[in-house]
Amino acid sequence: MLKRICVICICLAAFPLCGQVSRKYEVATITDVKIHPDSGSDVVSYDVSIKVRGSIYVVLFNPPLGMNTVKYAAGSELLVAVGKKTITYNDELGQPIEVAIVSQRPAEDRQKQVKSCPNPSAR
Repeated sequence: MLKRICVICICLAAFPLCGQVSRKYEVATITDVKIHPDSGSDVVSYDVSIKVRGSIYVVLFNPPLGMNTVKYAAGSELLVAVGKKTITYNDELGQPIEVAIVSQRPAEDRQKQVKSCPNPSAR
């Protein structure tokens, strides 16, 4: 009888883990931060450009409690999980935060930019 109760307790304890979705986190780089055009005067939102793999995503970020440190985040790296309509990252306390994807575009290849620029020393 005691064995059955132990088995049932273990199964019940493991049950919540079955419902969790595992996300694949990837390294991303914040490439640009701009104030969102529709931001009100009281609450400021930001359009944050994030490069993940070969794409650049623009997400709408609403800083908590009026913090504006995101203005200085360009060039920083963070781990993100890209969904269909949202990008998830973990805040400083490790809590997952979802932000809405505003737009997506392919990232430009640096090699193509260098080759397409005219050589100024060839003049």
